[in-house]
Amino acid sequence: MNKDTCKGFLAGLLSCVLIFVLIACGGKEDENRLTKKNKTSSALTPGAELTPAASLTETGYQEKLDRIAAVLDYYYYQDIDYNKVADGIYHGAVSGVGDPYTVYFNPDEYSSFQESSDGMYAGFGSRVQIGDNGYPLLTQVFAGGPADKVGILTGDYIIEIDGEDVYGMELDLVASKMRGQVGTYVEVTIYREGEPDYLTFRVKRDIVEIPTVETEMLENGIGYIKVSEFDEVTATQFNDAVKKMTKEGMKALIVDLRGNPGGLLSTVQSMLSRILPKGDLLVYMEDKNGKREDHYSNSSLTVDVPIAVLMNGYSASASEVFAGCLQDYGKATLVGTQSYGKGIVQTMYPLGDGSAIKVTISAYYTPKGRNIHKTGLTPDVMVELDESLRKMNSIPLDQDNQVKAAVEVLLPKISK
Repeated sequence: MNKDTCKGFLAGLLSCVLIFVLIACGGKEDENRLTKKNKTSSALTPGAELTPAASLTETGYQEKLDRIAAVLDYYYYQDIDYNKVADGIYHGAVSGVGDPYTVYFNPDEYSSFQESSDGMYAGFGSRVQIGDNGYPLLTQVFAGGPADKVGILTGDYIIEIDGEDVYGMELDLVASKMRGQVGTYVEVTIYREGEPDYLTFRVKRDIVEIPTVETEMLENGIGYIKVSEFDEVTATQFNDAVKKMTKEGMKALIVDLRGNPGGLLSTVQSMLSRILPKGDLLVYMEDKNGKREDHYSNSSLTVDVPIAVLMNGYSASASEVFAGCLQDYGKATLVGTQSYGKGIVQTMYPLGDGSAIKVTISAYYTPKGRNIHKTGLTPDVMVELDESLRKMNSIPLDQDNQVKAAVEVLLPKISK
């Protein structure tokens, strides 16, 4: 790019991305999304009826970017890759909203993001959330997966990915950097509590099949279902598990949502519909204009046994919709520790060139009108996981003190 075309290049880029952002915010979602799982909606086409807000057009950003472009072109000591400059502008324009869940994806990032939507992907083999210190925290390392094989543990913090510091990075971008082609390597620098120095691991990416539903029949006729994520296949797997255990004489049910970061609203609705009577309000959303969208149970089937729901600080979003709804109706006893506290809804808007924006569009509320964003759900029975179990990537149920606490809650109800 020569000097003549360089001047004003940045200004034009930002003008375009600001228009794209505003158009995306004005579109209609194909389905409400509560976390990272998103379908591709139809690409948005810029419309003449939507223009940047006055607060943007009056800031003088075009003039300032003209100056930045001129300074870079004249003084910067190396050639400039303006594709990377453009990418930085797009990311910056969206991150400037100040919402960690509203994120711009370039084509490569969006492609990686979509890979896990079918329940399988090539990558690291873990679940991740942003910790209180701003670094990604591994909330679950899948037993037998690539990360587990090299000695990475649940509870580790990621400091760098391939030499890039990830402090403050959006969660979805962290996840996209961990994924890649089968057989390729990703190097991660880890902070582990109790270790004097950072640890570095070289992880060979491989196909990871995400376990969404695991079941076991415990003693005394107590069914146990662990739901690790609310994916497209999860509702069917959950409903099949309930049906199977009911035939086997299930007298009570534990639903384990610990470490579950969320997923699809449609999946949560289907699972709650299998438990609660038809017509019950399950969850509702409100946007910034006060427009409300209600979701109701749509099945005549119910689960008529005592229920306990296990949760912890990594149970987020769709997990909190599920647990909060059952708690509101007195249908389940929540056992464990305070949940994560994500009470907002996102939708993905592809932009037509392979890139996309994930936008927070509304807040959600439990049937009794609770919005738990940044506060979380408080368990009915507070039980911390034993310290000796916290770093285990797979905890045997007969050693799990929180599972034992849920059993203790249910046993008196079974005897009644």
